[in-house]
Amino acid sequence: MLRKGIDRKKQREVKTVRAMLIINPSSGKEKAMDYEERAVGVLGKRHDLVVIRYTEKAGDATKFAAEACDGTYETLLAMGGDGTINECVNGLAEKKQQPAFAFVPLGTVNDFARALQIPKKPKEALDLLEGYHTKRVDIGKLGNRYFMNVLAVGVIAEAVYDVTPEEKSKYGHFAYLREGAKAFRNKTPFLLQMDADGIEAYHDNAYMMLAAMTNSVAGFEKFAEQAKVDDHQFHIFLLKDLSIPKAASIIPDLVKGKLGANEQVAYFKAKSIRVQSDTKLVVNIDGDEGVPLPFQAEVLPEEIRVIVPKTV
Repeated sequence: MLRKGIDRKKQREVKTVRAMLIINPSSGKEKAMDYEERAVGVLGKRHDLVVIRYTEKAGDATKFAAEACDGTYETLLAMGGDGTINECVNGLAEKKQQPAFAFVPLGTVNDFARALQIPKKPKEALDLLEGYHTKRVDIGKLGNRYFMNVLAVGVIAEAVYDVTPEEKSKYGHFAYLREGAKAFRNKTPFLLQMDADGIEAYHDNAYMMLAAMTNSVAGFEKFAEQAKVDDHQFHIFLLKDLSIPKAASIIPDLVKGKLGANEQVAYFKAKSIRVQSDTKLVVNIDGDEGVPLPFQAEVLPEEIRVIVPKTV
């Protein structure tokens, strides 16, 4: 669908300035459609032409975002949940002519939005397009997949797959914490070997490995408080012990953003990692099931340009 701006004379005289709007109609309890007209109106103030794409199935947002990298689009705006935003990042990654990326977060957790201080209220998120302040941010690459928040391995990481949409709607990001807590009962350590920047960094038992790219993980904005969206680093946390007494000390440190200082957690930074184990495990990529171990991942420094508040 196309929406034309009102200045048609300008379109004839100069190169048409285009924007693409990707909408996931089912996101945010189907609230995305409520803000379509406002999104078109805001985009129309800066662009001559707004091209609208509606997602119908997995992979659509990736395909549409890749189309927006043909050199004719100035802006890509997405309205949807975490999955839609992740797909858009996958469509933009490593393209030569990327448009500026803006998004209205309509998911349950919205870690990427939290890290970039993008408002959760759709109207306020759309208002950022008025200022059009951009910032280049890092993303991660694992095989042929891209991500912007986190990689996780271990029983707790896999427990999030059991969180239902109803639980996410009812409990928000605490639904993941509840499901993770259940995993304590059947906790089993696994032998994990990790190389960081080509050097062995860890070779011991662990209960969970997590590599964060932003400060916000599972809705906890201080999980990796040191992490910046443009610091070119993975912030890696390895949970070494899950006994009840030891686990009790982890929760306060998590809330205070001091997890890396906990004696039960190994913490370090790296630009690239290789992870393997003697146990059959699958890496969680931005909350979704990824690939079996072993895997290699790297940071792509300042790979995409995002429209953010001027304070970021």
